[in-house]
Amino acid sequence: MEEWVGKQWDRFIRRAAHRQHDAAAVTLGDMQRTLHLMFRAAGGAPAVRVAPAAETRVGGARDWLQRVAGTGTHAATGRLEPEALSLPPVIAVHADPALNRALYLWLAALAAHIEPTGDWIADNRHATQRALATFPGLAERHTQLLAAETALRPAPSRLRGRAAEAERRVQQALAGQDDEPVGGHPVGDVRPDEVAPVWLWLDTTAAAAAAPVARDQEPEASGAERPATTQDARRRRAQTVADERDKAPLMMFFRAESILSWGEFVKVNRASDDDDDGNALAAANDMDVLAIAPDGQTTASRVKFDLDLPSAAADDRPLGPGIRLPEWDWRRGQLIEDHCALQTLVTAEPPVFSPPPALKVTARRVRRRMEVLRGGMGRLHAQPEGDELDLDAWVRHAVEAAAAPRSESPAVFSRRVRSERSLATLLLADLSLSTDAYATQTARVIDVIRDALYVFGEALSASGDPFEMLGFSSVRRQNVRIHQLKGFDEAWGSRPRDRVGAIKPGYYTRMGAAIRHATARLAERPERQRLLLLLTDGKPNDLDVYEGRYGLEDTRHAVQAARTAGLLPFCITIDETAHDYLPALFGDQGYALVRRPQELVNKLSAVHQRFMARAA
Repeated sequence: MEEWVGKQWDRFIRRAAHRQHDAAAVTLGDMQRTLHLMFRAAGGAPAVRVAPAAETRVGGARDWLQRVAGTGTHAATGRLEPEALSLPPVIAVHADPALNRALYLWLAALAAHIEPTGDWIADNRHATQRALATFPGLAERHTQLLAAETALRPAPSRLRGRAAEAERRVQQALAGQDDEPVGGHPVGDVRPDEVAPVWLWLDTTAAAAAAPVARDQEPEASGAERPATTQDARRRRAQTVADERDKAPLMMFFRAESILSWGEFVKVNRASDDDDDGNALAAANDMDVLAIAPDGQTTASRVKFDLDLPSAAADDRPLGPGIRLPEWDWRRGQLIEDHCALQTLVTAEPPVFSPPPALKVTARRVRRRMEVLRGGMGRLHAQPEGDELDLDAWVRHAVEAAAAPRSESPAVFSRRVRSERSLATLLLADLSLSTDAYATQTARVIDVIRDALYVFGEALSASGDPFEMLGFSSVRRQNVRIHQLKGFDEAWGSRPRDRVGAIKPGYYTRMGAAIRHATARLAERPERQRLLLLLTDGKPNDLDVYEGRYGLEDTRHAVQAARTAGLLPFCITIDETAHDYLPALFGDQGYALVRRPQELVNKLSAVHQRFMARAA
């Protein structure tokens, strides 16, 4: 009974202390696509994603109800981080839903113009001026948001000491006034957690304090791919601290008379236990800052020892000495020459591949569809001679002749001609370790990719167009592996089919290097249209710095280089989160998402037929 009364009281007092307008709430999920477009249109980095922000500690005055309820100490405010723009999951600050929606749009425009320097107030003031200069149409909405923000600010007279000085400086900045010493003394830099939430601004402390040097350090031991967690996708602030566990481990302060017995001291680090007790996520939600101390080792290095490269006797046969490829470093803003080492491999003695009967039926159906398009007959219109009258050309001629009579023979006929395509296709398949996961209850991702490659080869052999099939995986930048499944100069037959049947999950996904190699291969082809198809199940990653924004920026740079070379890059993926990053890499029309992996075969064939029609 007491527990029930306590829960009811807590629910009542929290509802009474609640200061948000739930009826006018706007969620981040509803604005996600619009915010992406706004951020990109304003010039924001393509690889920076929009993510929900976690609550952090804030300052400001609290009324007596909030003190009783224990609320008003944390809020989810906008933050700009090196790899993400973290925005509140829900904005219900204003009573007008239009203002809450406008606040989301303003934060997206502001994030694209902000340049973190460490001075939170100055960063937001300068970004505000640049955003209004880029989008003059936002001036009226910004004036309304500024007035609403000013009305929410606490009076500095209600605060004392440093809090009052910080709040007075924030209000001066919102009013457009220059910074002035408060009480004759300089205030110094103001942190976002010292004042009440400034909903109109972004927290830039994480972006300003980002240390790229730490990300350049590569782990010593190889590990497994880190699976993405769906339990909590909120962004949290983190700081690096020193590991103090090994410093003076036996020093204890105690009263000698309180010791009843002695025991042998055993050094056991309980914090590094690999088993998850289920409370880690709840503990992280209660922390304002996650302290991370490097201990010189990783869990993956102790468990995953099977990701080492195989010996030369057990590995596939290398083709040639290998090549060096560049890589784009977005932090330096330059292309690092000869940064990656790529080796092309071929399976020496693949076993005979016998596809199941159902897959053969699918391959025959797609093959017949391609045979219809092979060397088909087309018709030229508006010709001076032909075997049929072109009605549209005759109507145009009649109208033009009525206005200005002509004596020459009219081009009002059509004739049949044989249409010839000029299309070369390179299919690049992701063979990373993640393809070992099960896509359905009976088939792994690698099995679905194998089926798609087989049907693709059968279909394109019927179309008569030249094509090449490659698989790729990587273990850091020094070991980018390209698996030769079928070359341009090789006919589709038993050997390529056996190589397709022998594919297996590899290592990691250094996508930029693989795309650059495929671009170089297609650049040698004489065809007018050159199609680069990428088949993948996830975003780019590797063991070193090739993770997060680094891998996305490098892949995007490689895709842009392929387009500059005159190629048509297109991505087909079965990753359900592809909408979060593929538009930034390939564009809104440059990729296709397959929601059911078993439909990958038909989707791949349909995409290629669409490009065949364009090349005819």
